[in-house]
Amino acid sequence: MIGIIFQFVNQIIEVRVDGNNILFRTGDFGGAFVPIGGLKLDKNGVIKEHPDLKDKDNWREESIKRFKEHIEKMETEIQKANYVISELSKVGYKPLYMQRKGHRPIKLK
Repeated sequence: MIGIIFQFVNQIIEVRVDGNNILFRTGDFGGAFVPIGGLKLDKNGVIKEHPDLKDKDNWREESIKRFKEHIEKMETEIQKANYVISELSKVGYKPLYMQRKGHRPIKLK
């Protein structure tokens, strides 16, 4: 299991990578981790990543399905964590710390 702490404006977001499960936690969820399906997705952001979903009514479900399929193709948790870091960094999330399997957190650049 890998935990990653991000800062987005004045909010702290925690992402947990546990096998093929990617869970997210902010203060919005009352301290509980939720899967990607529980997040608010921005349609413009999804269309930017997947232009073919622009005119589809099920753009949200399809984007979640594609995310999960992409994650499942990766072999290790560190690959998945690095993917999440790179994708969230593109949209303004600043990675602060990463913690692997309960070890001491490592400060990220």
